[in-house]
Amino acid sequence: MDQIATQGSSKATGFSTSPGEHNGGSIANSMSRGKEAVGAAAAEAMESGGIDLKALQDDLNNLKDTVTKFISRTGNEAAKSAREITTNIAGQVGSVASDIADKGANMATAATNQAKAFGTELENMARRNPLGAIAGAVILGVLIGMMGRRS
Repeated sequence: MDQIATQGSSKATGFSTSPGEHNGGSIANSMSRGKEAVGAAAAEAMESGGIDLKALQDDLNNLKDTVTKFISRTGNEAAKSAREITTNIAGQVGSVASDIADKGANMATAATNQAKAFGTELENMARRNPLGAIAGAVILGVLIGMMGRRS
């Protein structure tokens, strides 16, 4: 009884499941193959997008690390320079130079800490808004490219 109802409902919708009716079966088969192809293409596109997003996250993390290292090294060099200058002037100026060196070292330490916080904030911002991070990276790349052309 269920088989008769199924055949009746498939005939009502224009699709046939009986072997004698090839047009309805081939249309159903074509639609089924089309759905499978669209599903496969969508799955492939999602996988490709996921891979691209992961690569972008890796690139942003590498950029954050590079910026943090650069700023840290710059801060360390500034502190080193401040200490060297202080050593040369210390005999002449004494405690005043020592104060300046301490303040310079403190400023370098503060700059290093701010650079690390900036790097962490960049990472968090990229995780919260990956499209904004992409746009920022593109703009930064364009600016660096424009600066490179001028020199």
